[in-house]
Amino acid sequence: MAFGPKYAEAVTAFNRFGLGARPGDLEAADHDPRGFLLEELWTANVALIRDSAPPSSLKAFEAYYLDQQQRVARMKATTAPTPPIQTSPTPATQAALSTTPTAAMARGASTPTSAKAEASVSQMATVAPPAAAAASGAFSEATTAKPGAPKPPSAEQILFRAEADARQRKQLHARVGFVERLVAFWSNHFAVSVAKSNELRVAAGPFEREAIRPNVLGKFSALLRAAESHPAMILYLDNQNSIGPDATPGKFAGKGLNENLAREILELHTLGVGSGYTQADVTELARILTGWSVAGPDSESGQPGEFLFKSNWHEPGARKLLGKTYAENGVDQGRAALDDLALQPATARHIATKLARHFVADNPPADLIEALTRKFLASEGDLAVVASTLVSDDLAWSVRPAKIRTPLEFVIAAARVTAFQPNDANLYLQSLNLLGMPLWQPGGPNGFSDMSDAWASAEGMKARLDLAAFMAQRMRTADPLATLNAGFGETASMETRQAVERAESREQALALLFMAPEFQRR
Repeated sequence: MAFGPKYAEAVTAFNRFGLGARPGDLEAADHDPRGFLLEELWTANVALIRDSAPPSSLKAFEAYYLDQQQRVARMKATTAPTPPIQTSPTPATQAALSTTPTAAMARGASTPTSAKAEASVSQMATVAPPAAAAASGAFSEATTAKPGAPKPPSAEQILFRAEADARQRKQLHARVGFVERLVAFWSNHFAVSVAKSNELRVAAGPFEREAIRPNVLGKFSALLRAAESHPAMILYLDNQNSIGPDATPGKFAGKGLNENLAREILELHTLGVGSGYTQADVTELARILTGWSVAGPDSESGQPGEFLFKSNWHEPGARKLLGKTYAENGVDQGRAALDDLALQPATARHIATKLARHFVADNPPADLIEALTRKFLASEGDLAVVASTLVSDDLAWSVRPAKIRTPLEFVIAAARVTAFQPNDANLYLQSLNLLGMPLWQPGGPNGFSDMSDAWASAEGMKARLDLAAFMAQRMRTADPLATLNAGFGETASMETRQAVERAESREQALALLFMAPEFQRR
């Protein structure tokens, strides 16, 4: 294998900033690794999922609410003396679900892996079952299912798996994976959890596709607006129940102000802990955001599942946040407050620190944080410019590889370096669950940890060892030495190379490679 003068830097480019090299990637990048990263960064629409994209959040919610109505109808039918009620999805719902990658299975088409998928998923309760029911009639057919027949998957299960599959394919086929890493970073920064409700299981995937991906390389103010007003965030932090104390509905018993969204915006999404805001600022921002809600199936206005500003729930009057007064202006009062928060120096430093910690080191160089902070402020929060500054700074490349790959990075890197092409999202979902990073399911609004200690515990490494052996079985068609060279070239240590060469089987060699320090750390 012939390498150029910067192959070691190319390895760093793919491992520290990307999702791992595929066969041939190091040769393509080793003459200008930084330029290779920047080329992906500045590619138009690089973050968007366009091929076989799952349904929009509106179509997804339409399918979900229809499914809920039909379940109620079926329950009523079981207690009524009349024959079961026949119900069918609307044409819009049929069209929505038929666009998912699972639609072929859903329409009854056979696949050689469907039986295995059903068996493997049944062993893991936190993974939704595969989409084996008809998108064009699954819910109506369920009303007449025979006793003992397999229970058809729900709408939220079908939709969640379609989102997982689309995300996995995007990560596997990314040129470098730098932008996909940025998408994952910002999705975790603005964390929501599918564990909260079925509505969140429906909305989490569209949240990443509709709020994060279109804005991940734009202005932070646009990303902040999109994230905070998306139904997923509003439902996750209960802002749909927040009513101004002086608004007419707020004067009724049982209604009141909810500060969850406001608190997380200040503490997690913008300024950060210890930045000087007070409880009074949290309360004022919560009042500013009253009325930011989501249209439900019984709403008098708005399409179910879309952002809805309820003006009669909004706290009337001017509000004072961080010393600045915001005039009463309906929904625009909140937008103005978010725009100002996006450009605060404390926000710039908070974002710069998190980016440097995610990509470079648990304790990143202070000068790197300072450079990112200055660029954030000078560019008015242009995230592509900030990302470009990150990969152009020597400090980001010179730190010793000490960070442990997150479960997501580990699983995707193994598939990329072996050129493994999964038929579905089963392995992806199961692996993330096993390693403690279930898809869109962090333990709280602060998201998954970016510190290596969170993933390097004895229990966590034992789980990685088990998964490495399992993945080696699934990916055993790959040649171990060729895989080693594809991912690390001459940067692989003599110990790792000898361990791979002396392994008793191809599967053992791949498992040893997956657990090697070069593979685990970036």
